[in-house]
Amino acid sequence: MVQLIGQQCSLRTFTLSDARALTKLLVDNKFYWSTYEPLHRDEFYTEETQYKKIMESMHLLQTNREFSFGIFHNETGLLIGHISLYSIKRLPYSSGFIGYSMDEKFIGRGIVTEAVRLVMEFAFSTLNIHRIEAYVAPQNVGSIRVLEKSGFTREGLLRELLFINGKWVDHYMYAILQREYINR
Repeated sequence: MVQLIGQQCSLRTFTLSDARALTKLLVDNKFYWSTYEPLHRDEFYTEETQYKKIMESMHLLQTNREFSFGIFHNETGLLIGHISLYSIKRLPYSSGFIGYSMDEKFIGRGIVTEAVRLVMEFAFSTLNIHRIEAYVAPQNVGSIRVLEKSGFTREGLLRELLFINGKWVDHYMYAILQREYINR
């Protein structure tokens, strides 16, 4: 298990005992998140499916290919979001992607920005990754703000990258390099 502590939130890699809380988070935010993510089949929003997904993430954690964290609110201890460093590649790339989602009730408090910074510190300092990348839909102004405040640079537009809820959606590619993070 990996745990990262911030001022407003703490990140912890998921354990099997998180399946119920993760399922509740997903169900509660199903339609809010569907603006930028695909809606899933009904069975995705079950404790059984989330249990299996956590098992898979634990296997990927053991091989240092993915770190799936719950975002826990420090004051209440509640699971309020999730953030992952995934698709980790070693040399010659030495890179990974970051992705995150926050409970609608906690948007706009700087918690996601703090979580992104905690994952960046872990990736660059502990894993010694050279580059972190992120995809974000042009309409997702909040997420763009999080990435830019965290030092990410927009590198381009990926046309019709993801098929989301019946249509192809463009996404910006953002990235930050290890040396840019260190020099901030």
